[in-house]
Amino acid sequence: MALVSDLLSWLQGLPEPGLVAATGGLVFAECTIGLGFLAPGESGLLIAATTATTVARFVVLWLAVTLCATAGDALGYLIGRRFGSRLRETKLIRKYGLDAWDKATAVLERRGAWAVFFARFLPVIRTLTPAAAGTSGLPFRKFLPAAAAGAFCWSLVHISIGAALGEAAKRIEGVLNTGGLIVVGVLAAVGVFFLLRMKKRKALATPEREPERVP
Repeated sequence: MALVSDLLSWLQGLPEPGLVAATGGLVFAECTIGLGFLAPGESGLLIAATTATTVARFVVLWLAVTLCATAGDALGYLIGRRFGSRLRETKLIRKYGLDAWDKATAVLERRGAWAVFFARFLPVIRTLTPAAAGTSGLPFRKFLPAAAAGAFCWSLVHISIGAALGEAAKRIEGVLNTGGLIVVGVLAAVGVFFLLRMKKRKALATPEREPERVP
């Protein structure tokens, strides 16, 4: 059965608004402080991107994910500004991302808005950087453009990868299906060849019986 093709066809057959909304929701949740440890935003985006089979679907998904990621980052920034360094002592951060929080804070102190842009491409740190930026006192007017640019580039890269993977999976599955028949045929031919050869050797190894003498 063409399982990959069936799955991709099912995804592509889903109503586009619902699929885009669900993907945007996952990305938004991942970008908000703490929820990134629970919401598989990046994985969901790659799966949804396999449905971007037309330019229109690609662009709609790209814009929606960019907006949702930027909004999630902005919310994380506001949470960080509201609660400050107390976030580091929360149970969730201490359990899942204490080292990442410290790394995000250190990079923000050195690189400022550039750290916000590049953190978008780093798992875990991506989730914590917006709140860390709010805590560090980075001005929102510098944070927001960097977050938007990072979301714009990150979503473009991942949607492109997902779309390419979806197309490649179909091609590979088609090759494997055709190749599978060829392999089965070759194996069958080889099996018949060795079976006939074995029978021939067995026949040669059997001594011929001498003819009985007539008295």
